[in-house]
Amino acid sequence: MTTYGGRRTQAERDAVTVEIGYALVSAAFVAAVLFGAVAGPALLFELPKSVGGLLMRAGLVLAPVVFLVRVATVLYRCRPGTGQPSQPGRTNPDS
Repeated sequence: MTTYGGRRTQAERDAVTVEIGYALVSAAFVAAVLFGAVAGPALLFELPKSVGGLLMRAGLVLAPVVFLVRVATVLYRCRPGTGQPSQPGRTNPDS
């Protein structure tokens, strides 16, 4: 966006669409892996009902939380207006 309050170019809109898609797909993958790691033993092995139920509930609670955190962090990192640094790799303006 070249001016404050101006319209976004097609390239900027496409970039936002790609970032949203990446955020959703990567979050779904991370949530699925987490659910499989936490609840997988309950599904694969004969565990006592209390342990199996606890693992399933933990997986069902943690997976959506991780999904939302992942989406939020990916979208936060690619906010509009936070362009590339002028000197990549430098951490201090005086360096």
